[in-house]
Amino acid sequence: MANLSQILALLILFTPSLCCPEYQKQALLEFKSSLIKTTRSPSLDSPVDELESWNSTSDCCNWNRVICSTRFHSRTVIALHLDSLVSMQSMEPIAVTSTILTPLFRIRSLMLLDMKGNQIQGELPGDGFANLSKLVYLDLTNNHFNGSIPSQLFLLRYLRYLDISGSSFHGILSGEVGSLQNLRVLKLEENFIGGNIPKEIGNMTKLQQLCLRSNKFFGEIPSSFSYLKGLEELDLRDNSLSMNIPIFIGNLSNITILALSNNRLTGKIPSSIENLTKLETLQLENNQLGGEIPSWLFTIKGMKHLFLGGNHLTWNSNAKIEPKCMLSELSMNSCGLAGEIPNWISKQKTLEVLDLSENELEGMFPQWLVEMEVGSIFLSDNSLTGSLPPRMFNSQSLSALSLSQNNFFGELPNNIGNATSLIVLMLAENNFLGKVPQSISNIHSLLLLDLSSNRFFGNLPDFSSNDVLSFIDFSSNEFSGEIPTNFSQEVILLALGKNKFTGRLPGNLTKMSKLEHLDIHDNKITGELPEFISQISNLHILNLRNTTLQGSIPNGIFKLSRLQILDLSNNHLVGNISPKFGNFAGMIEISNEFSSLPDIVTISIELHYLIVIWKKSKRSLSTHNLHLYSLLDLSMNKLFGEIPASLGRLKDLKLLNISHNILSGKVPISLGDLESLESLDLSHNKLSGLIPQSLAKLQELSILDVSNNELTGKIPIGGQMDTMNDPNSFANNSGLCGMQIQVPCAEELSPTESPKDESKETLFLWKGVGIGYSFGFFIAVGILYHIGYFVPEPLPNHRNQQIR
Repeated sequence: MANLSQILALLILFTPSLCCPEYQKQALLEFKSSLIKTTRSPSLDSPVDELESWNSTSDCCNWNRVICSTRFHSRTVIALHLDSLVSMQSMEPIAVTSTILTPLFRIRSLMLLDMKGNQIQGELPGDGFANLSKLVYLDLTNNHFNGSIPSQLFLLRYLRYLDISGSSFHGILSGEVGSLQNLRVLKLEENFIGGNIPKEIGNMTKLQQLCLRSNKFFGEIPSSFSYLKGLEELDLRDNSLSMNIPIFIGNLSNITILALSNNRLTGKIPSSIENLTKLETLQLENNQLGGEIPSWLFTIKGMKHLFLGGNHLTWNSNAKIEPKCMLSELSMNSCGLAGEIPNWISKQKTLEVLDLSENELEGMFPQWLVEMEVGSIFLSDNSLTGSLPPRMFNSQSLSALSLSQNNFFGELPNNIGNATSLIVLMLAENNFLGKVPQSISNIHSLLLLDLSSNRFFGNLPDFSSNDVLSFIDFSSNEFSGEIPTNFSQEVILLALGKNKFTGRLPGNLTKMSKLEHLDIHDNKITGELPEFISQISNLHILNLRNTTLQGSIPNGIFKLSRLQILDLSNNHLVGNISPKFGNFAGMIEISNEFSSLPDIVTISIELHYLIVIWKKSKRSLSTHNLHLYSLLDLSMNKLFGEIPASLGRLKDLKLLNISHNILSGKVPISLGDLESLESLDLSHNKLSGLIPQSLAKLQELSILDVSNNELTGKIPIGGQMDTMNDPNSFANNSGLCGMQIQVPCAEELSPTESPKDESKETLFLWKGVGIGYSFGFFIAVGILYHIGYFVPEPLPNHRNQQIR
C-alpha cells in the first residue's frame, strides 16, 4: 500500500495542471478586446456582460460560452458558442468586420464554432478557416458577410453542419462543395448565390438537410440529387429554377419536407411523390405547374402542410376526396375551386390555416367552418355572400381573417371585439354598411385593419388604446367628421381617402412618429397645407390629391427627405414650384426602408393599396414593390413661374406630372437627366421654346404629353422619342414639327418644296419608324384601363405562403 501511495503522489506531482493552453486563452482575450472596441456605444448593450467571466486570471475552460475537451492528458478549447453577442437594437450603424475572427483561427482544436447573429461584415477569411481543420459544426447565420464563399470551407473534411444563411454571399456555388462528404446539414438560404445548382452535391450522400432557399439559382434540379437517399428536407424555394419536378424525387423515401415554391417549375405534379410516405410538408405554390390536382395528395397519411396555390393547376369538382391525412395548413388559392367551400375540409379537425382565396367559390360562410375554430382563414377574391356569423368572433383561436373582394353584406356583428386574438382583419371590397362597432377597438392584438371599399358611415371608433395597430385602411367609405387621429404612435400606414371627412389637417398627426404612408385624398379639407407636416419625418408617401387645399406649398414639406411618392394634384395651390423639390432624397435614390408586414402564422400578407394611374392605364403598387417606385404629381393646380432645373436631380423618379397649371418659360434641359422616368406630363401650361433634345436620353420613357402649350421647333429624335408618335401628345402648340406628328420641319424641305408638297416617300419613312425600344418599368400586377392620375385604391389581399 505504501508503494501505491508513493506512486499516486508522484503522479499528482508530475501531472500538468489541466487548464486550457495559454495561447488559446490569449486568443480569446484578444477576440474579446476587439469586440469591445468595435461595439463600444452609449446606446448599445456591451458584450462584456456576456463575456464577463473572460479574464487573464482564470482558466478559459471555465469561461462562459467556452467548452473544452475532457481528455486525461490535456484540456483544449473545442467549442465556442459566441452567437448574438452584438445587439441588433442599436439605432447606430455597427461595423464589426470579419477581421474580428482572426484570433479564433489560432485555436486549431476547435470542433464547433457558432457566430450567428453578430452583424459581422466583409468577406469570409478563407485562409483562417483553413486552420480549423477539425471543425465539425460551423454556424455563421444572420451576419452581413459578402463576397463569394471561400473554397477553403470545402476542405473541412470533418464538417457535418454548415450554415451560412442570411448574409450577402454572391457568385456561384463551386462544385468543390461536393467534397464535404461527411456533411449532414447544408444551409445557404437568403444570400445572392446564383448559377446552376452544382451536380457535385449528389456526392454528399450523408446529407439530411439541404436548404438553398432565397438565392438566385436557375436551371433544373440536378439529376444527381437522386443519390441523396438520406435526405429529409429539401428546400429550394424562392429561386428561378425551371423545367419539370424530376420524377426521382419520389425515390427519396426519407423526405419529410419538400419545398419548391416560388420558382418557374413547369409540368405536372409527378405521381412518384405519392411514394413519399414520410412526407409532412409539400410546398409547390407560385410556380407554373399545370394539370389536375391529384387526389392522392390527400391520401399521404403524414401530410400536415400542403401548399398548391399560384400555379396553373385545375381542380376536379367531381373528384371524391376522402382524406387520410390530418392537415394543419392547406393553401389552394387560385386553383379553380368552384361552388361551395368543399365539405371534405370539415374533416380536417386540426386545421390551423386555410387559404382558398382567388377561386370561384360561392354560397355563404359555412357553419362547420365557424365551429372548427381555424386560426387563419383566407377566402378573399371569391363570390361568397351573406352576413358574417357572430359566433365566429367568439373564437379565441382566430388570428387572421381575410374576406376581401367578395359579396358579403350587412352590418358587422356587435361582438366582433370578442375576437381578442385577431392580428389581421381584411374585409375590403364587400357590401358591408352601417357604423363600425365600437367593440372592434377592444382587439388590442390587431396589427392590420382593412375595411376599405364598403359603405360604412359615421365616426370611427377610438383606437388610441391599441398599441400595435400599424396598418389601417378605411378608404372608399362614407365616414364623416374631422380627420381622425385617435390612433397609437405605432401607425405606419393610414389610408383615409375617398370619404366625407372635413376640416383642417389636424396637428395630432405629428404624434404618429412612425407614419410612413399618409393618404387623405378626395376629402373636403379646408385651409392650407400646414408647416407642421414637416414633423412627420418618416413619411415616404403623402397623398393629398383632390382635397381642396389652398395657398402655397410650405417650405416645411422639403424637410421630408424620405418622400418618394408625393401627390398634391387637383387642389387650389398657388405660387412657384420651388427649386427645393430637387432635394427629395427619396426621389433621387429610392429607399428600401419601407416597413413590411410580418409573416402572420405562415402567410405573408401583401397589401395592394396604391394605384398609380398612367394616362389610360392603372398599375397597382403593393407593400412588396413600393421600394421600386417614385413619383411627383403637382398637376391641376394654379402653380406659375418656370419649371426649376433642379427637378433633373430626381434620378429615380418614374412619373412626373405638372400638367394643368400656369407654368411658363422653357422646358429645362435637365429633365433629360431623369434616367428612370417613364411618364412625363407637361401639358396644359404656357411653356414656350423648344422641346430639349436631352429628352432623347430617357431610355425608360413610354409616355410623354406636352400638348396645349406654346412650344415650337423640331420634336427631338432618337431613343424613345422616336416612339412618341401620338399626335395628341403634341397638339395645340405654336409650331411643332417632326416625324412624330408627320409635319416636316422647314430645314428638311428642298427649295422647291413646301409643307403642302411633302413627298409620299418621306411620309412613308416617318410612318415606318420602328418601336423597338423597351417599354420601361413593368409591375406584374393587374393593369386596368382608366383615365386619371394617381388614386389609392382598396387593399385586395395577396399573399405568399412560407413554411415555418
